[in-house]
Amino acid sequence: MVLGVSPDSEASHRKFIEQVNIPYTLLCDPEKKMMTTYDAFGEKKMYGKVSMGVIRSTVWVGPDGKVKKHWQKVAKAADHPAKVLEALQAKV
Repeated sequence: MVLGVSPDSEASHRKFIEQVNIPYTLLCDPEKKMMTTYDAFGEKKMYGKVSMGVIRSTVWVGPDGKVKKHWQKVAKAADHPAKVLEALQAKV
């Protein structure tokens, strides 16, 4: 099962799902509790400026609830799904 998480509202998620036609569920985390737990929200630096925000990342959680792999910073979003699929197929 694939889930996405963001601090955006449910209405915002519905609009995004319709625009992009994503095939997975988006969860709302307005308090950023889950995102903070998985280091997907926090301090980040862009063009030398430090700010708090969403850190694009991927976490593979196994059926036992344990983290199997964590891609902490996804730099090239277009290439990332292939890397995740490769890890899943290898069962890293």
